Amino acid sequence: MSDKIAVENINTPGQTTNVDKAKYLAMKEAMLASLPKASPGMTAKEAKEAAIPHLPEALFPGGATSGWWLKCVQLDLEAKGVVVREATKPLRFHLT
Repeated sequence: MSDKIAVENINTPGQTTNVDKAKYLAMKEAMLASLPKASPGMTAKEAKEAAIPHLPEALFPGGATSGWWLKCVQLDLEAKGVVVREATKPLRFHLT
């Protein structure tokens, strides 16, 4: 059984969900390495494309499931104040 980590969701304050720790940490590291530190940030599609080269192939073969994990980590980091969502269409994100 793999280790789990509790994640938050900015859209549902006070609730946590347990997810695979290794995949969460790999995507978090990839996002922190690729998201810009200022506005205008990146769209979710741009963030996914930028994160994929930083992901371990063993956990994300060919980038598989990276979109879901990107969203999971993005919502958690937003809830923790590490990532900011810009009020744009499409949505854009950057580090605080």
